Amino acid sequence: MDKERAGIQSVEVGFSLVEALAQARGPLMLKDLAANAGMSAAKAHRYLVSFQRVGLVTQDERSLRYDLGPAALRIGLASLSRLDPVRLARARMSSLMEELNHTVAIAVWGNHGPTIVHWEECAQSVTANLRLGDVMPMLASATGRCYMAWLPREMTAPLLEPELERARKARRQDLPQTLEAVDAMLAEVLQRGTARVVDTVLPGIVAFCVPVFDASGHIVLGLMTLGSLATFDPEYGGAIDAPLQAAARQLSSDLGWSSAQLLPPET
Repeated sequence: MDKERAGIQSVEVGFSLVEALAQARGPLMLKDLAANAGMSAAKAHRYLVSFQRVGLVTQDERSLRYDLGPAALRIGLASLSRLDPVRLARARMSSLMEELNHTVAIAVWGNHGPTIVHWEECAQSVTANLRLGDVMPMLASATGRCYMAWLPREMTAPLLEPELERARKARRQDLPQTLEAVDAMLAEVLQRGTARVVDTVLPGIVAFCVPVFDASGHIVLGLMTLGSLATFDPEYGGAIDAPLQAAARQLSSDLGWSSAQLLPPET
């Protein structure tokens, strides 16, 4: 039993080297890799010899730096090919709803814009007149603003322009009415990492929507939550926004995304 435990522990210790390489921006020298993994260079070297033999790690002959090997690539590609972002997100929505104590939803980009594909309503939340398959507006919803911020402009412009025209005709002061105002709004969304609306889609309702990215850094879905202004914390980085962003970051990480990959959308 002691040998079995030691063997399992050995795998866990060795994996810290692989994880350190995965998180690094490039190949590492032995001393740096060992330090990042929290072990001595001599100990790290023994693991790396075995990892090289199976192709999990490679070492450049000139620089002597270590990097992930072809076996790591094959494992990663196989894992990514089996990932379903919506399925992974749905499995976590119940616990997220309980943590926030507010209704949560998943939205994906469809033919007509951001579309609700999963909805879990909190028993104590206000009733929202939203259904599966509903397409959210680009300007007035947190979900629409989230997708506008992280999708290329050519994808969102055909939907945005009619909404801008309607907002101008209706003289809606709560919505941007020019492209310049939209750009300023989206700049704040990108800066904060979350989109928020207050009292725009539904009276007395505040909503947040945060992006989830795949391994390529592309937005694959939005995590949204909403609630009444009477019980919902509307502050950026507050009791609702912070855990929602944390859930999105974890889901993105599980889909192979790294924050170093995040780039502004093409304009």
